[in-house]
Amino acid sequence: MKTDKLRESQNVEDRRGQSSNYSTGGGSSNLLLQLLFSRGGWKTKLVLLLLLLVFGGGGLSGIFTGDQSSSNSSSYQSTQVTQTNNADASNEQIQFVSKVFASTEDFWTSEFKKEGLNYHDPKLVLYTDSIQTGCGIGQASAGPFYCSADQKVYLDISFYDELSQKYGAKGDFAMAYVIAHEVGHHVQNELGTMTDYAKARQRKSEAQANQLNVKLELQADYYAGVWANYVQGQNLLEKGDINEAMQAAHAVGDDTLQKEAYGKSVPDSFTHGTSEQRQRWFDRGFQYGDINHGDTFALDYGKL
Repeated sequence: MKTDKLRESQNVEDRRGQSSNYSTGGGSSNLLLQLLFSRGGWKTKLVLLLLLLVFGGGGLSGIFTGDQSSSNSSSYQSTQVTQTNNADASNEQIQFVSKVFASTEDFWTSEFKKEGLNYHDPKLVLYTDSIQTGCGIGQASAGPFYCSADQKVYLDISFYDELSQKYGAKGDFAMAYVIAHEVGHHVQNELGTMTDYAKARQRKSEAQANQLNVKLELQADYYAGVWANYVQGQNLLEKGDINEAMQAAHAVGDDTLQKEAYGKSVPDSFTHGTSEQRQRWFDRGFQYGDINHGDTFALDYGKL
């Protein structure tokens, strides 16, 4: 991807080299108590509670996800700044990530304006190992993630190399896909999809809830493809870029990851979609280049 003439984002928080101490227990309970005693009607509180349980109930996503798993360590106490380990990333990697993020800001601001909407830029937080977020404690081992509570994308920059070495998704546009996917979750948050998703999960079985999560993830893949279409229109794509993104989408499909880890896949446990689905929805976004053709929730699960 050509980035020489692109600006860097002003919404990047570099918190690498910081280590945080947390108290175990009480964090989620304190948030719940604040919610129950906050102002607002019961319907508002119910929606907020669902969002807390789904997105902030802790832990954070696995690879390229917007959902969070539970964590008992969410009460922030103090932060001790230590020297940043510059070996974790090159200046070129940091600049690339910042420029890609800025490109998503420019695109989605323009796209929302076309729809008569206002787009509020998210933040990109670079961190090392673990970090306190509005959704609980984030761990680098879980991969990049988006927290809807504080509207921030979190990235341990070492994932830049891990994407290539561990997942076989080489090339800078593979990383660009990762960022665009997480920003896609912010787009969902801006459009109210996250709230609708939380409501839809009510009284669902685990398998049904997983199916909804797959729809959420595939839509974020679609939005990543929509941004890639914009990049193409700006004459910023280089030969092989789209193939790099498609390889990254394939590498993080549920079936591929499960087969590599366990020798088989269990479809009812899928939360992000198969490799084929992730590639197809990214490609669909790339072909259409608009918001309107990415309503994964309107489709039956079997037709995704």
